[in-house]
Amino acid sequence: MYEFISGNLADLTPAYAVIETVGIGYQINISLNTFAQLEGKREATLYLHLVVRDDAHLLFGFSSKEERELFRNLISVSGVGANTARIILSSLAPTEIIQAIAQGDVNMLKQVKGIGLKTAQRIVIDLKDKIAKGSSELDIFASANNTIHQEALSALVMLGFSKTVAEKTINQILKSNPSQTVEGIVKNALKGL
Repeated sequence: MYEFISGNLADLTPAYAVIETVGIGYQINISLNTFAQLEGKREATLYLHLVVRDDAHLLFGFSSKEERELFRNLISVSGVGANTARIILSSLAPTEIIQAIAQGDVNMLKQVKGIGLKTAQRIVIDLKDKIAKGSSELDIFASANNTIHQEALSALVMLGFSKTVAEKTINQILKSNPSQTVEGIVKNALKGL
């Protein structure tokens, strides 16, 4: 099993990255979340998951171990394959996915292209206990971004903006750049509101 790969970022698209190491270029499937983390970099480290099929061996890469762990949880659900899990991770921020599963928010999961009601319900049922007990990595991942989200929301509400509009704006900002600081989120939100 491969754990990670480090090397020169030879090519980067929203769907895959090519990392060159020891003279070999590895094409690695990535989510939009990972793409956002890699943009503008010349070197990268990705945490890997290998999917072996009859017709191909596919590498999926993630900018963090937490995102990889969430991917592995998603593909453990019957009917959710590697590409579907990647689409979920590209459509929603990892914290949004964790929150949706923990709160049983089937509607949020249904917003993802290719996820119907039954699949969304299966994801919630199969993963709710895993997420609730959660690996400590996922809990830390969720709580760190949740704190930033709450602080930014509180600041915008105190500035007189509606809670629902502010929350929607913050979610969009965090979706495009999950590593934003509270100050960065508030500045970007003020530009958009």
